[in-house]
Amino acid sequence: MIRVLVTAMGGGGHGEQILKALRAAEKGRYWIAGADANPACPQFDMVDQRAVLPLANSPAYMDELFALISRYRIQALFHGCEPELKLFAKHRQEIEALGVFLPVNPTPVIDLCMDKEKTNRRLLELGFEAPRFAVVEGNADLASIDWFPVVVKPSLGGGGSANVYIAQNPCELAGLAKYLNLGANDIKFFIQEYVGTPDAEYTVGVLHDMDGAYINSIAVKRRLTGQLSIRTSVANTTGRTELGPWLVISSGISQGEIDRFPEVSETCQAIARAIGAKGPLNIQCRVVNRVVQVFEINPRFSGTTSLRAMVGYNEPDVLVRKHLLHEEVPVGFSYGKGLILRNLTEHYYG
Repeated sequence: MIRVLVTAMGGGGHGEQILKALRAAEKGRYWIAGADANPACPQFDMVDQRAVLPLANSPAYMDELFALISRYRIQALFHGCEPELKLFAKHRQEIEALGVFLPVNPTPVIDLCMDKEKTNRRLLELGFEAPRFAVVEGNADLASIDWFPVVVKPSLGGGGSANVYIAQNPCELAGLAKYLNLGANDIKFFIQEYVGTPDAEYTVGVLHDMDGAYINSIAVKRRLTGQLSIRTSVANTTGRTELGPWLVISSGISQGEIDRFPEVSETCQAIARAIGAKGPLNIQCRVVNRVVQVFEINPRFSGTTSLRAMVGYNEPDVLVRKHLLHEEVPVGFSYGKGLILRNLTEHYYG
């Protein structure tokens, strides 16, 4: 039985997804310790041993993590949030020196993907498509933006669609800049052209082993309907009818049709290979005039990890089986397809 620690399981992020995927693996394969900063984390009900860890920015975090690893004889460690991703990458050698399997991409890949400007510039350098973009540091920079509608988001950090907005004209963009305190405390934003339509949006997973060998890929064609899956939906007033009647931004809680979708995944495979991925990688994109346009890359397990596991594409389990159990994992192994939808689950604490 493999002894695993999953951190940051609460909040519906990728930690919870990893936990669900491991629980969906062969019965009896895993003994799971789960850690979260919230003592009332509902996901504690899904683990064999619960533990409370401070937030990743706490000076005590790593010491307490190492204590858990030692106490529970942990063999594999999975992060559940992006602050922990960066922290684990920083302390990679110390963690691995304890004999712990750490499925985390190389630091250069993480640094590239967590910086949206660098990501988009690198995509263009490599010959891939990406929406038009600009980084603005002050109000004077806004005058150069004349390709509306645009998506406004933080320039650093990964997915989740937090602090992401749509502006359809210069007036709306100026209002957003004021609201978001553009320029204050060195705040700058990434401005990206809004492209395509919501019915052509995909989240694509490309999995390499920790030596960089390609294993497989999978895609979810997002079904952007309902409050669970949509962060922002506004009527299109730009006159650009090719974008559809509504401009939509995903909440990051993906659901929809799962399949290989080779017309999308093959481009994403080439991107993952070109940037040197080792481990899990997720690419957010839309297909515009039959061309894949990438708007974000997340160098980690996905918010759809458990959905993928439901059709036999269990990324955490695959990596453990390959690297800890030394099993042969066929390249492009088969998995199912179909529509998977999500809803909310309630927890009662009397």
